[in-house]
Amino acid sequence: MDGDLKAADQPAPRRGGGRWLQGMVCGALATLATPTALLAGVLLLPSIIVHFADSSEERGTLRAVLLFGAAGAVAPMLALWTGGHTIDLSLTLLSDITVPVFAWSAQGAGWLLAQGVPLLFGAAFEGQARIEMARLLNERAKIAEQWGLPAPPQSAARDQAS
Repeated sequence: MDGDLKAADQPAPRRGGGRWLQGMVCGALATLATPTALLAGVLLLPSIIVHFADSSEERGTLRAVLLFGAAGAVAPMLALWTGGHTIDLSLTLLSDITVPVFAWSAQGAGWLLAQGVPLLFGAAFEGQARIEMARLLNERAKIAEQWGLPAPPQSAARDQAS
């Protein structure tokens, strides 16, 4: 009997609970560790933008950008934490233009990989498929010639290849 439950009898999946928790963590971070929140907010600004812009369910672009951004933010965060964890030090780190540019460039590389790699793989697979189709059409023509069958019209073969 338990296996006969209808979809209407099952509760709907919960959505939106993670947003509340994210807000609480963000508020606690901004209150308790303001220098870290300031530095992380500026260094991870492209990730924040992608968070709001990426509407896909998998959020693959966000994951790539955030991963690369976290890698680019490790050294400045470590310098902040070992240097006294003050607002002045956080602002000093941000005033060195190479610090945010490096973190933003790393996130740009993550975005480029997330957007470009599928296109490159798609183009490579399309090229392989066209080469294989041309090979098979050539083999078909050879077999038709060996068996004395009429060769397929060239226009039909080209239409199939494209």
